[in-house]
Amino acid sequence: MKRLIPVAFCYLAAITCFGQNQFTVSGYVKDAGNGEVLIGTSIFVTEASTGTTSNVYGFYSITLPKGTYHLAIDYVGYNDQVKEVDLNRDVRLDLELFSSEEMLQAIEVTGKAVDENVQSIEMSTATLDVRALEKLPAFAGEVDLIKSIQLLPGVSTVGEGASGFNVRGGSVGQNLVLLDEAPVYQSSHLFGFFSVFNPDAVKDVKLYKGGIPAQYGGRISSLLDIRMKEGNNKEYDVKGGLGTIFSRLSVEGPIKKNKSSFILAARRSYADVIARAVTDAIPDDAKLFFYDITAKTNFNINERNRIFVSGYFGRDVFKFDKFQGFNWGNRTATFRWNHLYGSKLFSNLTLFRSNYDYGFQIGENELDKYDWKSDIRTYNFKPEFTWFPNTSHEISFGGEAIVYDFRPANAVSVSEGVTTDISLDHRKAVEASLFISDNHRLTDKLTLQYGFRFSNFRYLGGSVFQYGDTIPGIKKPLRNISEKGDWEQIAGFQNPEPRFSFRYQLSKTSSIKGSYNRMVQYIHLISNTTATTPIDIWQPSSNNIEPQLADQVALGYFRNLKNNQYETSAEVYYKTSKNQVDYIDGADLFINQFLESQLLSGIGRAYGLELYAKKNSGRLTGWISYTLGKSELKVDGINYGKDHLKREGNWYAARFDQRHNFKVASFYDLKKNVTLSANFSYISGTPTTFPTDRIVVQGYVIPYISGSARNNYRIPDYHRLDVAVTFDNIWRGRKGRRGEDNLVVSIYNVYARQNPFSIYFSQGADRQPDDAPAKTSAKQLSMIGTLVPAITYNFKF
Repeated sequence: MKRLIPVAFCYLAAITCFGQNQFTVSGYVKDAGNGEVLIGTSIFVTEASTGTTSNVYGFYSITLPKGTYHLAIDYVGYNDQVKEVDLNRDVRLDLELFSSEEMLQAIEVTGKAVDENVQSIEMSTATLDVRALEKLPAFAGEVDLIKSIQLLPGVSTVGEGASGFNVRGGSVGQNLVLLDEAPVYQSSHLFGFFSVFNPDAVKDVKLYKGGIPAQYGGRISSLLDIRMKEGNNKEYDVKGGLGTIFSRLSVEGPIKKNKSSFILAARRSYADVIARAVTDAIPDDAKLFFYDITAKTNFNINERNRIFVSGYFGRDVFKFDKFQGFNWGNRTATFRWNHLYGSKLFSNLTLFRSNYDYGFQIGENELDKYDWKSDIRTYNFKPEFTWFPNTSHEISFGGEAIVYDFRPANAVSVSEGVTTDISLDHRKAVEASLFISDNHRLTDKLTLQYGFRFSNFRYLGGSVFQYGDTIPGIKKPLRNISEKGDWEQIAGFQNPEPRFSFRYQLSKTSSIKGSYNRMVQYIHLISNTTATTPIDIWQPSSNNIEPQLADQVALGYFRNLKNNQYETSAEVYYKTSKNQVDYIDGADLFINQFLESQLLSGIGRAYGLELYAKKNSGRLTGWISYTLGKSELKVDGINYGKDHLKREGNWYAARFDQRHNFKVASFYDLKKNVTLSANFSYISGTPTTFPTDRIVVQGYVIPYISGSARNNYRIPDYHRLDVAVTFDNIWRGRKGRRGEDNLVVSIYNVYARQNPFSIYFSQGADRQPDDAPAKTSAKQLSMIGTLVPAITYNFKF
């Protein structure tokens, strides 16, 4: 590291000298209607044949020799503009774009310039334009961000009712989900049927599957970066929707016009209210609902300083009666300060707190019950800087410091009135990192993005468990327990994380892109269920659990056809990983202070091909995606076959491995205000573990798995068709009425496919004859086995 510092200074000095005797035009790009900054707007300098895009805060900066230039500003859904600027000094030029009167015809997956997919260095990324999501068929007619990204190549889920999403053969816990830069540990409501993000409060959604920039770390599969709206700083807006499952309402407007604004959005389901109205089977003390509240405000202090404060509060409550049920929820709070050090240096300082708590309760009364709660609290400080020395370089650098507070179990058991506290000690950890990267336009055809991240993790304080060696797959014996002070180090790790991407422009309509990134993950989601649940355990790396490391390479070909009417791409990727956490057979994960003795560690690999084609204009629009992929694990003690002595594991399919993933999303304008849309999904059956043998004891069948085989069978394939019709401006927007509205009528699972979520074996409840062999049968569990019609009314005024 010491050798790298002088090299970096020499490199920066050379760039500075190169940029002398030039001037800079810079500013923010905003929506003229509401004052929201526009992310990723293309600003192209005609005379210099160069340009840039606005960053995630809407800021841009271009340095050029003295002269007069024309800036061409382009953003999908807005009218193009051309601005003349005379550069004989540094110029501050804030830009405002007016929304196009033409209706967006589909979800804009690129969402920026029409040829962004070819021109940008980014690959393995996708951006959703939230304004158009309402026309997409969805479960119960409700717009859902997480379900929407699952229509893209490389993104999947293990089934309906599964929380979160999987990216390129990774697990749910390997995705970093950020809401205004604060991590969200559980992204699903209602056990995976809805996401926790209210689309009325979201401005930008960007998914990185590879080529992840150096300023991000902490997970090894993907980054989902969600940016909230700032709020309309020109006039008040009210937006909402009435649906089958829940209703939502948002209010936004200026605090001081053109200076500060706010947005407040809320949702609440009412399954319990409807159920009580139609049946007496729901107890009065039962609670079956979820809600979320999203809020944000911002203040333009002056031309150089702007601050933001945002927060999210959401919870799911499923109580079957007073003493039994589940609940979980996220809470985040973020403070951001944008500051301009002149026209070339932009900074963003972020402070946030994130809290995810979850638990369940069972029992019959106050004298006999069991109550378990857990949570993970995260505190973060992150300064970032972006320097625009000239049109060839955009340099980002900064650091991050994170404090983790894990509370694995606050648990109380009450038996016949006797209370026993079985809580586990808190666990603490600190993670710190430094990063630097450069987006370097080497020539008109070749652009490079290279960066370096260095991360450091410290597991601190509390009990130190030391385990002895044993045969792989067998619980490790406890050798010693010692104690450390609250902030005394127990274990430490540090890792370099290099990043590299390139784009080579073959022509105006085609390019080749490649990327490599190393990612490190210091916290682990421990689960032994068919699908990840909201009450799975988060665990830090420790003296017994190594951090996960992954290296991924990707190569892609991108081509647009017929004046950008069609977008096509093909990407291949290969990912290897180390220290993948698995568990021994029969592991006890809940309230187990010796949990680490039952965990195993191994290696993983995932590779595949992603094909994508999209039609951008015309009455018929939409896209087709196909992923051919494979994801495997190799862990000693699992799937060892006949090697009962050493138990060296063989490769086995990961639970989220899906060989074929085919998705179609289409939109057809029947007439000016009526759009027909449809989705079709086909996914290969996911792996599952079936017994290989059976042992019968006194007429009862005990399943047995030879050689600790894992995921040795697959459930049947999954396929589903959804359709919807959207009627625009049925009341508002007509006859001089202010605002807009639409009515969405949808059918989820049109042909009532009973897609299997899991398959299990049962002996049945009937008594069997003593002289007959015990019989077992396979049972299929389907979360949704019929079509689901829905109607949703959305409005804005």
